[in-house]
Amino acid sequence: MGKNNLEAWRAFVASRTASVQRVLNRPVLDKKVGRAGLKLHLSFLLTKALVAHSITSHLQPRQRNGRQTINITLAPTTSHPPATYSAGTFFTANAAASSNNHSSPDPNGPNPNPTFISTSRIGPSPSPGAGTSTSNPRARPNPFLSAAHRIQPYLDLSPWIYRLSSSLLDPLSPLLLPAHEMASYANSSTASSDIYTPRSISPSSSVSRSSQSSITTSHRMSISHSRRISAQNPMSSIDLATIEEAMRVANLDTLKGYSQKSYGEVQQYATTEYLTQNQALGYQVLNEPLWNKGLSFTPAQRISKNLTGLIPHVMEDTTKQCERALKMIRTRQTGIDKYLYLSTVKGQNVDLFYRLLIDHAKELMPLVYTPTIGDVCLQYSTLYTRPEALYISIKQRKSMKTILKNWPYPNPEICVVTDGSRILGLGDLGVNGVGIPIGKLALYTAAAGIHPEKTLPIVLDCGTANETNLKDPLYLGLRSKRPSVAEQQEFMDEFMQAVTEVYPEMVVQFEDFESEKAFNYLDKYRHDYKCFNDDIQGTGAVVLAGYIGAVNLSGVPIEEQRLVFMGAGSAGVGVAKQLVEYYTKRGLSEQAAKDKFWLVDTKGLVTKDRGDKLAEHKKYFARTDNNGHQFRTLEEVIEYVKPSALVGLTATFGVFTESVVRALKASVDAGGLGRRPILFPLSNPLSKAECTFEQAVNWTDGTVLFASGSPFSNYTVKNGDHAVTYYPNQGNNVYVFPGIGLGAILAKASRVTDNMIYTSAAALAGSLNADEIHKGLIYPRIERVRDASIIVAREVMKAARRDGVSTLPEEQWQEWEEWGDPALDRFIKERIYDPAL
Repeated sequence: MGKNNLEAWRAFVASRTASVQRVLNRPVLDKKVGRAGLKLHLSFLLTKALVAHSITSHLQPRQRNGRQTINITLAPTTSHPPATYSAGTFFTANAAASSNNHSSPDPNGPNPNPTFISTSRIGPSPSPGAGTSTSNPRARPNPFLSAAHRIQPYLDLSPWIYRLSSSLLDPLSPLLLPAHEMASYANSSTASSDIYTPRSISPSSSVSRSSQSSITTSHRMSISHSRRISAQNPMSSIDLATIEEAMRVANLDTLKGYSQKSYGEVQQYATTEYLTQNQALGYQVLNEPLWNKGLSFTPAQRISKNLTGLIPHVMEDTTKQCERALKMIRTRQTGIDKYLYLSTVKGQNVDLFYRLLIDHAKELMPLVYTPTIGDVCLQYSTLYTRPEALYISIKQRKSMKTILKNWPYPNPEICVVTDGSRILGLGDLGVNGVGIPIGKLALYTAAAGIHPEKTLPIVLDCGTANETNLKDPLYLGLRSKRPSVAEQQEFMDEFMQAVTEVYPEMVVQFEDFESEKAFNYLDKYRHDYKCFNDDIQGTGAVVLAGYIGAVNLSGVPIEEQRLVFMGAGSAGVGVAKQLVEYYTKRGLSEQAAKDKFWLVDTKGLVTKDRGDKLAEHKKYFARTDNNGHQFRTLEEVIEYVKPSALVGLTATFGVFTESVVRALKASVDAGGLGRRPILFPLSNPLSKAECTFEQAVNWTDGTVLFASGSPFSNYTVKNGDHAVTYYPNQGNNVYVFPGIGLGAILAKASRVTDNMIYTSAAALAGSLNADEIHKGLIYPRIERVRDASIIVAREVMKAARRDGVSTLPEEQWQEWEEWGDPALDRFIKERIYDPAL
């Protein structure tokens, strides 16, 4: 084996013994659980044997003085006294080992010259002096005994390895021999005509058995010189990458083995004292993003704030600073890079950031939120440079009040909170989902003018089911699976109680919770706290607003409208419920309105008799009129329902195929001329959209009424010298949730009612101007989102007054009721943030 190779092998074994031993001794399933359990038990035993074999298969014999030798001595252990074995090839350990040193390997190292005897006998070797053994030439060698006994003294293998090798795996021996033993096995077994020799291990498949039997021993052992060369590396047969990866992942979990049943409370011994803006001087001003004005400080301000020389000796207005920032943004090649630059601007100069976002909403909002925010969340732990939110771990659940009080800006008015369990269409991202509250609150400020220091992003870290995150060494969240639903519910109860106690005037918006939790939390807290869920209520409101406009343009009467929803999660059901209210407000009973909706999930049409256990939120729309027939595909459902509208909330790209869209158009065309299909692929980000705008236009011959969750570009179709431009609609929640939040804050609403949510949709539908209506749009242009938000906030405030949840003074409402919308609009505009540098 060579001295250098031996030393490498000994070093490897010494460093890997503990980790490999854990794999080999890992407990298995109880064999008493039945046939399936026994199969799993045997499978794991086989795996253990193969691990042992893979570690030992590198041992390579070589010729010395006419005998095969291997330069290794097996050190005995307490549980297995020294013995020598033979299996195809037989070796003996140094006989000097005595019963007094069985507990540890020989510190002087292995005997440099153990013998390696060619034999076929299986079992313990005779004791020294017993004479030369005679072996049965027909006996089949067992490579697992050889493998096990070579590695056993180092890893202390359990005795089942030997039993397994002789009783279970003996038939597999020819397939699993190391290369050098395979050759020996092939030739030694040809002495019997009833033992088959695989061709792959024979020098020539055409050689007869009689000629094979005449090959000499020395020639047999030199059958493949290249094999012996490749076997000189003791690591060649070991999958080090797999072992290292398993060790790396195991070491990442620093919480394993703990059984936490109680939680301590953080005791802080000092109160953070912050300077006021009037007190701040020099870099205290420049390092606070809310106070820094960049190069817009006047000469007087530079003197009074000790800024002389700390910034370039030049004054720039807002336009010039925005011009520089836009140039930098537009030189970036990817959305992530642009987002990172904008984040840097936000961390240095808040006024500049929001001036950019407000004045260039169409260009920059997709970078701040969807679709770019999805990629940001996937990489948040890698991209992280500074804190921008409150991070509340379930491990610190008893310290939530302390954590909330540590937020540096007093009395926040709006909070967006997530637990990261269902981020957009990306699934469970854990703490990486904090990018959603950060981005959402940026839109509250840009679209509705809520001051940045009055916003509070929060992520509740309960662990994650995302294996990629759990294996990521840079992941910033708890490296553990989520606790039970009941424990998460308790954690959420404690959060809502703490938030209400610390910030009693703050409105809480739930965001991107897993569907069942989203509905449960909303149902439980909506009547006692100032809260709403944007995924359920906000999405429902914005889709309702677009649907109101689309129905008016579709040419299909309300009584003939039928809607198919592809996607029955929290967003899908929330949207459908909002649309039910649209019909009940137009005179239909709740049951008649509900009968206009057919929901489809991954198993097909949602019906009461489908045979599976329906999630609680799906039961409201489960059909009972299918007469026992189950519709498994979207195409089947469209053929059965003949819908006028198709809404997608599946987070599955391309689910609206050409055949699906053309079937929708055909069902609408069958009702008469001049009718237009309604198609809303609403999933975010763009990579999850059910279809593209261009596809929708082409597959409906330009008649589609289209709205998507993420933005698409205009699409121009040329026909000779004539060109027609089609304008997409983006059903972005940014049209409603900022106005809902602003209206609830300004009205000092004690809770957010269903009527306030519905009113926000109706207000948005009525906010289009003449140009937008002329272009066939069903939403305002994104550049006008601030105008729309003021209208939505005004109507939400009036709805709060009608529902009796506004706590504003009666005198204030009497003034507005006397003077009308102009007075209320003025009140709103005076209180919104409009950055000026």
